[in-house]
Amino acid sequence: MLIVQSKHRRPAVIAVLGAGDFFNEICLLDISHCLSTARAITSSSILLIAKEKMTSLLRREKVVSTFFVSSLLSSMLRFRGELADALVDSAEQRLARALLRLANVGKGQRMARIPKVSQQVLAEMIGSTRSRANVFMTRFRKRGFIDYNGGLEVHSSLRSVLLRH
Repeated sequence: MLIVQSKHRRPAVIAVLGAGDFFNEICLLDISHCLSTARAITSSSILLIAKEKMTSLLRREKVVSTFFVSSLLSSMLRFRGELADALVDSAEQRLARALLRLANVGKGQRMARIPKVSQQVLAEMIGSTRSRANVFMTRFRKRGFIDYNGGLEVHSSLRSVLLRH
């Protein structure tokens, strides 16, 4: 997840990245300071590409350039959606969306298991407290949207929480 933090405020999660996502693309510009910090919430493998190597690949390799631009546009679209959700949705809806994203429940899938994530991390992802995240998780479990069977299982029926206004 990408986090921003100011001196006197708690950290805010601005994005949750998945497999194949780029981060820190801003370093390709001549900006001397970091705008966010990346923190892994599960075991991860990260490929580091030096700025000079990446700019060279983008100039020479059309396939790499096309893939990178497509990834940037998808990231921008996802970020706009997440910003709108943060401004409009309730904390409960933001948690439902975060769980569905972590589970990557696709069309036709009824359920998916997510990596172990603490309720504190989930609370940070939705801009709330751990106790509120716990209340929502308990509510989701009682309604059959999630299960704790050797790990957290997210059911596609959790999408119904997103439809409520």
